[in-house]
Amino acid sequence: MITKSERFLNKIENSNLDLSNLNDLDSFLEVYEEFSRRLTDLQKMRESMDESGYTAPYRSLNRYGSSFSGEAEGEEITEINRHMQYFRMKASAKNNSFDRVKSAIDAHRIAIGNLDEYAKIRCKKCSKSYRVSSFIDRNKICKCGCEDFEFKVNHHGIHRLEIIPYLPLSGNYMVLMSGLSYWGRESFKRILNILQQKRKGVVKTVSPVIRIYDNGREVRKRVSLDSEFADSYEEEVRRRYGKNVRIERLEFHRTKPSVINDKNTRTALALAYARHSEDIIKKYEQEFLEENFDNLDKLEIYDKIQESVVFENPDFIEDSDDLEEWREEKIQEYLKEFGLIDKYGNLNHNLSKDIKKRDKIRSEVFANIGPTLIIWDLFKYYLCTSKDRRKRYGSPFPYVRGDIDRQQRKIFQNPHRDVVKFLQEKNN
Repeated sequence: MITKSERFLNKIENSNLDLSNLNDLDSFLEVYEEFSRRLTDLQKMRESMDESGYTAPYRSLNRYGSSFSGEAEGEEITEINRHMQYFRMKASAKNNSFDRVKSAIDAHRIAIGNLDEYAKIRCKKCSKSYRVSSFIDRNKICKCGCEDFEFKVNHHGIHRLEIIPYLPLSGNYMVLMSGLSYWGRESFKRILNILQQKRKGVVKTVSPVIRIYDNGREVRKRVSLDSEFADSYEEEVRRRYGKNVRIERLEFHRTKPSVINDKNTRTALALAYARHSEDIIKKYEQEFLEENFDNLDKLEIYDKIQESVVFENPDFIEDSDDLEEWREEKIQEYLKEFGLIDKYGNLNHNLSKDIKKRDKIRSEVFANIGPTLIIWDLFKYYLCTSKDRRKRYGSPFPYVRGDIDRQQRKIFQNPHRDVVKFLQEKNN
């Protein structure tokens, strides 16, 4: 099963779906149906894994303990340890494979949700419009019996098709995370913080610790009560254990659901928006920097020196600490050669100022592009859809809460005006 899932996920990773012509009905349906087929296969794969115990692969290791009887021979202990190592490796492979399948499922749901929001398919005869999912469920036949349709973009839908190529569709989210730039990783973390914003806790269970007499002995006991007894826990405890029961301690267990209440979905969305924002930056970074700096020449020389030395690895140096020291000396040598430091090793004043300014741009503008985009899309989603619709239809945000409380609405307080200005000017 592990081999089968890895082969299927690698096939998804190596496939090249053409997303360049989605305004053509046939091309759009081809892409949508391919995503739907993949999702169906992935869900079947997950069900098979559930049935085979992939949800708790390490449980089988409990059958083998690390403590042995005093009479156990050294060879026997070695043999048991060898078996434990084998089962541990097998359990790890199951866990990783199951994790990839779950990630791929959520990534496909996000892609399908965006596609479903993007399109309207209109009957040429009666002009009735259908969502893509409804259109396919009706076997591509209108209520009037017509089979001739045209494609229309749903300008009122909540969609961002640009993120689809950046989703971990093959469940390879760890690989994609490792490829993020510095500000891409920062953007990823900030998006996760937005999606993890928790609402005010709701009482799920109440756990009073009580003291009662049982056969003449005083016994301490923990009782679990459902949320319906949050305000009447004392009466319920006395009803169950008598009037003489004594409540020593009381614990309320609360649920604090996030804006998007699923870990894999949050990761997939954060990755897609962060990688999409990196693509925007690559297109416009140089132009934006030229507009904000009078002279980039020294900054570019400084960058080239840093990049060239970091990959140098001379054979005569073996110790890592010595290598770092050698690289630092080499950087200083090059900087001095180009007149970027003085005789005391201090950076040129204007260069130092430009480095700080660029770091600030990367932190406050570049790293906030992804968070600003997803905040806007979430805001539009809650503003333009009813609670009923959010319950009935899928969305580009699987597992999103139907409504959010005052605490969670703070995510829409986005003060990054420079980012909004950048997107308006560069990414219309």
